[in-house]
Amino acid sequence: MPDPVGRNRLDEEQSPYLRQHADNPVNWQPWDETALDAAREADKPIFLSVGYSACHWCHVMADESFSDPEIAEVLNEHFVPVKVDREERPDLDRIYQTICQLVTGGGGWPLSVWLTPEGKPFFVGTYFPPEPRRGAPGFRDLVESFAESWRTDRDEIENRADQWTSAITDRLEETPEVSGEAPGSEVLDTTVQAALRGADRDHGGFGG
Repeated sequence: MPDPVGRNRLDEEQSPYLRQHADNPVNWQPWDETALDAAREADKPIFLSVGYSACHWCHVMADESFSDPEIAEVLNEHFVPVKVDREERPDLDRIYQTICQLVTGGGGWPLSVWLTPEGKPFFVGTYFPPEPRRGAPGFRDLVESFAESWRTDRDEIENRADQWTSAITDRLEETPEVSGEAPGSEVLDTTVQAALRGADRDHGGFGG
């Protein structure tokens, strides 16, 4: 049986931003049931990247990391990579930007989120250079580290994800998001039902 996420599927999308990534060696998936079901069935974490066409650093990260065959190999083997256009899915962007702000004190794009197969984020950030730079971790090191941690410290990742999910849900409903409104329970419930059953918000930042 062919792997439903074994290739980059963004050439099928309507979003110009997503189609700009259709030639990446990363097997990007849109945020849809095919990708989300595949993550659960393969028991692989999801790497979620949110951006938009006019975002300078989104294009920089694409050129530096998402076009790198070696980085793509790790992403394709150990994760289900999902690319989202924030202008097409502002609901998802609001939720994960809120998480990023609560965890890191800031936000922005590209938004980079690592999630369990059930959709519970365990690490979140924005732009990462391909290699460590000026105190920022390198994207290559992050994907390799989380691939290894999923195999060797999975209980730790899932326990933290569950704790952060429980602790942060109420705060998300009360915390203003990027545009100034709080993502109310309707947005949160809709996202959970329509996308990941576990698209609960949690306190990314594994290991700390």
